[in-house]
Amino acid sequence: MKILVTGATGKVGRPLVDALLAGGHAVRALTRDRRRANLPAGVEVVAGDLGGTESLNEVFVGVAAVHLITFHGDDFAPLANGEEIVALAQRAGVRRVTVLKGDVTRSPLELAIAASGLEWTFLAPVEFMSNTLEWAEAIRTDGVVREGFAAMKSALIHEADIAAVAATALTTDGHAGREYLLTGPQALTPPERLQILEKVLGRPLRFVELRRDEIVGRWRAAGFGDSDVEFFLKMRTEPPAAGYTVLPTVERVTGRPARTFARWVQEHAAAFGGVVS
Repeated sequence: MKILVTGATGKVGRPLVDALLAGGHAVRALTRDRRRANLPAGVEVVAGDLGGTESLNEVFVGVAAVHLITFHGDDFAPLANGEEIVALAQRAGVRRVTVLKGDVTRSPLELAIAASGLEWTFLAPVEFMSNTLEWAEAIRTDGVVREGFAAMKSALIHEADIAAVAATALTTDGHAGREYLLTGPQALTPPERLQILEKVLGRPLRFVELRRDEIVGRWRAAGFGDSDVEFFLKMRTEPPAAGYTVLPTVERVTGRPARTFARWVQEHAAAFGGVVS
């Protein structure tokens, strides 16, 4: 069957395209800029923006299943046209939908999908392993990572595992009406993540814990306001258990264990000045 992937060039969408192709499925990929998509041969690339309903009139025609994201644009603004997207999908005969959640609460798009007759599966991943790329420049330059809240654990997940769960839910039965909380196989603190980076890269690295006021100053310098800072602090001082509790969901859904952080580092070693293995 043909499957539509929105956010097809993103951190989850791109490996999802690969997973669906590997499974022998036809893929239509939605992107805002076809010239920069750089997707594999055989993928039908169409231009459109989820935030602009008028650009989606023909996008759903001829597809049996759709992977959706809940935001659009460079600022990741929440979609406000969820009901219109669902109406277009239903009119085109779409049967099955996966949605990559962006928040704990349900977005307008998720609410519209849940109220529809579509077979839906919501994917709720914890922290992406790719967030570690924020350390890349520091590791390349002086090998020192300066962060706060060194004791905070995260069950961060490989983006390809999110894609694998999405591919399974889109192409096999038994996942309708499910909301999957997705984690990696380990709950790691920042220093523990750095130790793994050190081992894989084969050179010494150092973690320097910043004081709370230093971290707050960094956030304010980046332009975050009081409400953002308050939220960031709450997440780091009173993190929800879901963020650090390892779950077997990836293996239960896909039949394969979740990928380790060490594997992610091996695949992205070049970004940290190492050699991809």
